Amino acid sequence: MNEAELSTLSAIRQRILWLSTYMLHHANKIRPNPDGSKIGGHQASSASMITLATVLLFKFLKSTDRFQFKPHGSPAYHAAMYVMGCLPRSYMTGLREFGRLQSYFSRSKEVVPVDFSTGSMGLGCAAPLYAATAQQYAQHHFGNTTANRFVTISGDAELDEGNVWETLLEEGVRGVNNVLWIIDLNRQSLDRVVPGIRALRLKAMFEACGWDVMEAKYGSQLEAKFAQPGGSALRIWIDDMPNEAYQALIRSDGGAIRAAALRTEDDELIGLLADIPDDQLPPLLGNLGGTDLSTLTGSLDEAARRLEIGSRPVALFAYTIKGWGLPIAGDPFNHSALMSDDLMEQFRMAEKVSPENLWPKFEQGSPEWRACEAARDRLGFRRFDDDSFVAPTGYGQTGRTGSIRDLPLQLADIPVELNANPQMSTSTQEAFGRTVMKLADLPALAPRIITTSADVATSTNLGGWINKTGVFSFESPPDYEAGRPRPINWRPAPKGQHIELGIAEMNLFSLLGQLGLSHELCGQLLLPIGTLYDPFVCRGLDALIYGLYSESKFIFAATPSGTTLSPEGGAHQSSVTVSLGMELPNLNYHEPCFALEVEWALMDGLRSCMDRNHGRSTYLRLTTKAVDQSLMKAALDRLGRDDLRRQCLAGGYRLRLPAADLVHQHAPLLHLVTCGAMIPETLQAADYLEREGIACNVINMTSPRAAYEGWQHARTHAGCHILDELILESQRNAPILTVHDAASHALAWVGSAFGQPTTSLGVDKFGQSGNRADVYKYVGIDVENILKAGFEAIDAQA
Repeated sequence: MNEAELSTLSAIRQRILWLSTYMLHHANKIRPNPDGSKIGGHQASSASMITLATVLLFKFLKSTDRFQFKPHGSPAYHAAMYVMGCLPRSYMTGLREFGRLQSYFSRSKEVVPVDFSTGSMGLGCAAPLYAATAQQYAQHHFGNTTANRFVTISGDAELDEGNVWETLLEEGVRGVNNVLWIIDLNRQSLDRVVPGIRALRLKAMFEACGWDVMEAKYGSQLEAKFAQPGGSALRIWIDDMPNEAYQALIRSDGGAIRAAALRTEDDELIGLLADIPDDQLPPLLGNLGGTDLSTLTGSLDEAARRLEIGSRPVALFAYTIKGWGLPIAGDPFNHSALMSDDLMEQFRMAEKVSPENLWPKFEQGSPEWRACEAARDRLGFRRFDDDSFVAPTGYGQTGRTGSIRDLPLQLADIPVELNANPQMSTSTQEAFGRTVMKLADLPALAPRIITTSADVATSTNLGGWINKTGVFSFESPPDYEAGRPRPINWRPAPKGQHIELGIAEMNLFSLLGQLGLSHELCGQLLLPIGTLYDPFVCRGLDALIYGLYSESKFIFAATPSGTTLSPEGGAHQSSVTVSLGMELPNLNYHEPCFALEVEWALMDGLRSCMDRNHGRSTYLRLTTKAVDQSLMKAALDRLGRDDLRRQCLAGGYRLRLPAADLVHQHAPLLHLVTCGAMIPETLQAADYLEREGIACNVINMTSPRAAYEGWQHARTHAGCHILDELILESQRNAPILTVHDAASHALAWVGSAFGQPTTSLGVDKFGQSGNRADVYKYVGIDVENILKAGFEAIDAQA
């Protein structure tokens, strides 16, 4: 990079530094704030990656790169978009304002291109590794993609998050070689300077996980001093200095730095510093590689070369200073600190920003303007600088040219059912396995489906699918079991369609989330289906929420679930996962009992994945409890296949109608609402109750969420909902009893639809090991407890 280019890049960096800092000042101290809420933001954190953002956006990144900047660096990115002409001034003044710029990057809400959402520490920085896995999988299977390299920036303190190390240790993504992970090593977290010299340990951990590790530690000025006589003493002094001492020293004046050097009694060090004026000592000592344009450019060029010729991902440790270029640089308490009005005025004057133009761009035709135009074209970003235009939600996802292709499938390629011919008695988990296996026989659909599991593929019935499609691996390892009988075709190869992960549910949902965005990120549609044990949905909850927030489209089957998994004990008996299925945005939740319901829900989930704008992910809560499939026959005969499917997907159907003779006699009526594994017990209780003269309307609530959302939508839009069909108008004075192998409140809302008294049975305490009948009785959902609650509900109504 010649002097003219360096000068241009330096001017752009300083402009971005000013704009990103002033954005936060304006949002917190100038813009009207009617309710007085703290706006917040991170001037220092954004400043520490200013040089990284400048070199990446204006020199390094290409339109085929997918990248993630650390969440607290969002003002730096938005400022860069502004000077490139990709963001109007009206949005710069709207940081953290409703409908304007988000506090942290959001794929679905930004008006500028954002590849990865951030905000929950550790998840955003790990996501590009899983996205690269999806891209390389797609490349192996379909030949080409719209993405090439994946670049992620995290702060060093962000590496405290455990999911980062779960990701780096994951064998399922070992083999990815097109990821550059840049660590913004500013040695500070929210509350403190990170103790000790930590970088060596972090580098060793990346190396142990198979990464090619680089560093941009010292800038060009320090490197020049190191080359002088006595320079090695200076290097050793800084290298051996604790983080706390270094942070304090770079904020000291030249006299204090010289005094610290004198205390070492190292003549070479003292002699080297003797000829340096006091006012030059602080900037010299703070000249680190991650804040030095020429050093960082060279390091990124070398990283690109290694990615091009190597077989490993690259980790670059870029040493920076939190708050670089600001009066608060290096202050241990600067993480969320905001500069005072006086400091901002000093900073404005130092940056030569006119008080008449506090949002300056570059003069058209200037070298900086030409560099901004070239960067926007290289990145393939759309010009968007019209202040009068109000961008719709998700506008940023259309802001990169050539990244999204037409879908290779049509809805007609996904049938509504497969007729998988269930056995007379089967579990929903077995039905799921048979249905997924049959998907392999659909020529248009099958190539787009990919399964993955957290080391539970065989125990969640994916064996049939794997036998037909194989296991994915970046290479074909030797087959040491060749010639021996084996129940599953476990021979990893680049054309396999199942990715097996370790026992790490965070990794499972992280991978599902990025596989479900493969169409948007790399131009190839994948339809991902994952499996895990239902109790451990909570283990991966952060990553699940991250995927849903990013509007990814995927399916996961969580099985076995509830206390129905009785021998495994209380730690494996899930109860609160239903609440997640009911409440998490962008998610459909089904809890089927019969094989046909599983098939309908799974195929509907695949069809939902095809709707890239409004579709949702799908959660299937399944069990290993075998259920007599003939229990569904009466409803199937009464309603017909098409209408039963419609009701099933809308939330539920009447599995058993009240006995006609009891209705004719005006016998008391009880609505029994249940789902999933509790259908047989509820029907058994209904038989007994009707023998006692109580008419029973048994409702199979196949999707409590769909039923609830339908009710809420009808309430606000004056329409009908599925409960209108399940609880007839003449029967809305009768009490309701809900039974669920989950927390009792999950179905307790049903009575609110028509104001009926409701009793709810469910799992409201931890279970324990035992046979199913004993555990059901212990938690209160056995037939005897259902009968007791039913009689009490009728008595209370009398």
